[in-house]
Amino acid sequence: MGLRRPAPGQGPATRYFMSFHYFAGAACRALTARKDGPSLYEVCDPVLAASASGDPHLAKFYKTALGNPALRILLRRAGLPELRDDTKLARLREALVRARDEAEPDWAAVGQPVAELVDSIALDHPKPPPAMFTGSAPPQAQIDGVIRDCAQHLLGSYRKNGFLPTYAAFNLIGDPDFRGRELIMALTGLNARGYKNSSLLFNLARVFIARSPAGAVVNPPWKGIAEPMWEPVQIRHRSAYYDAFFIEALLSYVETGLASAADKTEAERAIADMVDFCVNISREEVEGIDGARFNVITALAPAPHPRFSRYFAQIKQDLGFGVYVPDCDTTACSISAATQAGCTDPIIDQPLLDFYSGYQVRAGINEPRVTVPLNDNIDYEGGVATWIDNLKGERPYGNDLDPTLNLDILEVSFRNLTRWKILETPARLATVHRIIGFQKRLAASGAFANPRSHIYYLPELYSAYFGRCYAAFLALPLAAQALIDPDGDFDFIRHRVLSYVKGELMAAEMNVFDAALALIALGHLGADPRAFAPALNVIVAGLGEGGRRGPFRAYEWNKMKTPTRILVGGPEVTSAFVLMGLAVAKRAMARG
Repeated sequence: MGLRRPAPGQGPATRYFMSFHYFAGAACRALTARKDGPSLYEVCDPVLAASASGDPHLAKFYKTALGNPALRILLRRAGLPELRDDTKLARLREALVRARDEAEPDWAAVGQPVAELVDSIALDHPKPPPAMFTGSAPPQAQIDGVIRDCAQHLLGSYRKNGFLPTYAAFNLIGDPDFRGRELIMALTGLNARGYKNSSLLFNLARVFIARSPAGAVVNPPWKGIAEPMWEPVQIRHRSAYYDAFFIEALLSYVETGLASAADKTEAERAIADMVDFCVNISREEVEGIDGARFNVITALAPAPHPRFSRYFAQIKQDLGFGVYVPDCDTTACSISAATQAGCTDPIIDQPLLDFYSGYQVRAGINEPRVTVPLNDNIDYEGGVATWIDNLKGERPYGNDLDPTLNLDILEVSFRNLTRWKILETPARLATVHRIIGFQKRLAASGAFANPRSHIYYLPELYSAYFGRCYAAFLALPLAAQALIDPDGDFDFIRHRVLSYVKGELMAAEMNVFDAALALIALGHLGADPRAFAPALNVIVAGLGEGGRRGPFRAYEWNKMKTPTRILVGGPEVTSAFVLMGLAVAKRAMARG
């Protein structure tokens, strides 16, 4: 059972907006299916349900995440016939016992029986059907109206909450690119034991879900590429990474000229508060590879700043997310947003490229820095890894390397080119050149368009972020552009990304979030404004789909592949990206 597309003949209402009838029918089939082999609970209860020995977290995680009554009911008839073989069942339970009781388990051996089961499921990435041709764009007045609606949603949410919330949601069926091989990578490359425990058990559970009718409940079909975030369980929280993009969205609203004087004042007040959250509240000191100290931005500030409810704060701890460390992406995006907002805090003066160079992969020298190489189909040379060791030396997630993150490092470097003396400092310029080389190889091979190449994002989001990076590059003087990109690599990548956006993303059915990302890419990369029409029409037609929560629904912005597929987004996130996409399109159309 894969990430299913709607069956031919389904109407729009039943195809994409799952009704009560869909879920009732899917649940009924899951609850009445013929049971064929031991269930998840018949496998695990003897080992974990009442365990008082060994690592207490494994049993606690099992009871919290997988043993809850609702999931037990849903999966009670989901069995695996191969586990009727007593030898295979005993081998699987033995692996769980080793994970529970051994002080230093051999995680590759522990994970092998689960990895073999994971390889028995078939998941696919969405393959939207071709889109109908759209000739004309909606009137400018309608586009401006959507911009205002999105801005009012953001400002109203900020007034109501005191911040702009984002949400995390678990999809227990897992990620299509995460198979048995990747599970072993995670178990051996992650550092925190709680994170290994959760990865092991989540992946065991996803086999029972994906191979039973329960999969239709957990993973309903959708339109487009970015996954909608299905309710009811979503974890609201705040992060500097999210605030950075909310800052850019409100800045783009002010720049459209559509904001009233009162809205402009309110937006500026929210921007100033979010800049402070990014560069002060979320600031953390770390040590670079050469021992020098730097201030970076942590993904989750200390409590109570992430705004978790007390219930979810405890759940986060129980699931193995007790320690959060800073990361290179949150740092880059936060410093970029603060720079755009005119912040003068000394943190912006740090030449971050000196720090990033210590996390840059050099083939044959520091490749072991990437301990969780889930996207090892790409060449890491020149790329910067994700996670930053804190001062205690903790690295709970091991480390990985994401292409989109590296675009954010380039973008913030272009915005601070003069401040960081990049052209005058050969080592810093060399770091930039090597990241550009990393990106060019992705474009030349076409790997950027393969979802497996990305750790936290989707190819259409990479395309939008490349557009954002390219716009910062074009804002530089021509002489600086020539020194940064003497071989015209950016133009080469631009053509490849435009080809993907126009020839693949927009040639198929899109949802609102896909369309917003397409507009960001097209507008920044200098596409003919007539090419905007399909994305503009998708957005205008989708207005109101969010119901009481906002103009639009919550969609997947970024994701985790471990310990299972965790989506991050929210109605406010969709409004922010739609606002930015329409603002970019509006500027491009005004230029003709």
